[in-house]
This record gives sequence, C-alpha cells and structure tokens, in this order.
Amino acid sequence: MLDDAYANAAHIPGGAEFPARWAAKAQAFRNAIGARGQQGIAYGVGARQVFDMFAPAQPAKGTLVFVHGGFWRAFDASFWSHLAQGALAQGYRVAMPSYDLCPDVSIAQITKQIAVAVQKIAADYSGDMVLTGHSAGGHLVARMLDETVLPARVQNRIRRVCPISPLADLEPLLQTDMNRDFKMTQADARQESPIHQPAPKSAQVHVWVGAAERPAFVDQARWLAQAWDAPLTLAPGRHHFDVIDALEDPQSTLITELVGNGS
Repeated sequence: MLDDAYANAAHIPGGAEFPARWAAKAQAFRNAIGARGQQGIAYGVGARQVFDMFAPAQPAKGTLVFVHGGFWRAFDASFWSHLAQGALAQGYRVAMPSYDLCPDVSIAQITKQIAVAVQKIAADYSGDMVLTGHSAGGHLVARMLDETVLPARVQNRIRRVCPISPLADLEPLLQTDMNRDFKMTQADARQESPIHQPAPKSAQVHVWVGAAERPAFVDQARWLAQAWDAPLTLAPGRHHFDVIDALEDPQSTLITELVGNGS
C-alpha cells in the first residue's frame, strides 16, 4: 500500500496545525477586504457548488482561478481566501470555487463541477483567465486543459495554467486506503489522469512543487511536466503545506509566473 507515500501532515512539523492557521488567515483577509469580496456565488445546484470572488482595487486585468486541494475529500474555498492577495495586488480578480467531496461524488464528477464553475466565471467576467490549484486542485486545473472537458470558447480564454503539487497520475492512488472514498477502478484512474491527456495546444503550463515535499508528490509533478513538455519548478525548502504561501506575495516568482510580465 502507498498510504504513507501520499501522507503529508505526518511528515511536516506541526502539520496538524496548518488547517486552523489557514482558516484564521482566510477569515482575517475576508474581514479586511470587505465589499471587494463576495462569497457563495452559485455555479451549480448543490450547496458546495459555489465560488468566492475577490476584486482588485483597480479595474481587473483578468481572472485568476484557484482550486483548492484536500485529496478531493476535504476543505472548501473558505480556507484559502488569503491566497488571493498576490494576484489581487497585481491587478487580477481571484475566483475560488468549492466543490462536492468524495465519497459523496466521484473524482470525475468533481472535474465536471469545476468545468461548470470555470464556464460560469468565464461567462460572467471578462478578460483572460489564469488557472492554478494545489494538490487535488492541481489535478483539477490540469484536467481543464482536456479538450473534452471545456468548450473551445472557454479554453481559448485560458492563458496560463500552473498546477501546484499536482496529482497527475491517479493510478498509484488505487493502492491507498483513500480509494475506499474514491471508488476508482483502474480505468477510472487512467481516464482522470492528466498525464494521459494530450498536451495543451494554447495555454502556457508551468508545473510547480516544493523541493522538500514527499517524493511521491515530486514524482507526480515531474511526470506531468514530462508528459506535457512543460517547465518544472522545485521551490527550494518548501513542503506540501507551505508551497502555496507564495500566492500571498505579489512579488513572488510564482505570482510573476502566473500574472506577471506586464500582462
């Protein structure tokens, strides 16, 4: 079994404390941004099929969509609001969708939900789109580049995609206890694995992972970069829980890669 290979909290000092820290920072950010933040905008019929939207102080240059992780089994957008700060300071609005979780739905159904969310955001907000997501969210934004998942009119709006610590090959997860919730067959896992979909034709892709992450996650990131012939960055000293901190910093290399270069 590969459970320990994909376990993060047990291998990060103070790992169990991170969710409460994220929630507190996210709430403080929402309190500070006030009316420029909207929570719970519906994109589907379920209570979790909503997204939060944060607007920059100036007219927006475009939209960054951040999709959260949690092995498709945990969290919602409310834990991550503070990660909008870097893109907002660079003039981008930031959308953060929640989604239904396994075992209530399958990973394939979650992919479809995020596709609906991205289409709703594209319809309601003008300009280019940039997608990023962490862990399971990295998987989900990579899936958005499959031509069978989003219509061409929406795919053509997506300029850059940065999967952070993505799960790109789901077949190893068949060898974990988590598959009791995923209920994936080998065929399901292969169908939902970004490494098996064609390399994107238009959007620029840059794969990101912490250099101090579990070897399985470094491998997953490398597999996606190789499959798509995309650049790969190993963020020095960063583990699975703090690699996303760079999204808070408008001058970070990650934010520059996503929304910088004067765009």
